[in-house]
Amino acid sequence: MQNNSLKNLEQDLAGFIGTQNYYRHSIGNFSYTDGVKYLADTANCYWLLDVIGSHILKPRVRKIPFQIWELTVKENRNAVITMREDTGLPAVVEQKIPFTDFPLEKIKLYFIDDVLMLPSEY
Repeated sequence: MQNNSLKNLEQDLAGFIGTQNYYRHSIGNFSYTDGVKYLADTANCYWLLDVIGSHILKPRVRKIPFQIWELTVKENRNAVITMREDTGLPAVVEQKIPFTDFPLEKIKLYFIDDVLMLPSEY
């Protein structure tokens, strides 16, 4: 993604406030919002929803009512995805991704009441 497109993506994501639609994801049996759908479509990252869904299937993860999921991409294009119960707490989930073409350096998503959303949609 070009720098201009990258800035547009960041600005577009910041513009999502609330949602009008909920989309169902089969892995993990959860819903996601318009903003997450836009992210997945634009950044071609439905794999990120698959990763989150695979962890949500675990009972110890599923029972946590408020989850902060973060994907951090390093310069060498590997990444790590983490889930915390709150900012500053240790990661409950941490998975290394050996390679990604995800266009942003970092993305944060919230998972609340079986819905995955952008922080601005909370």
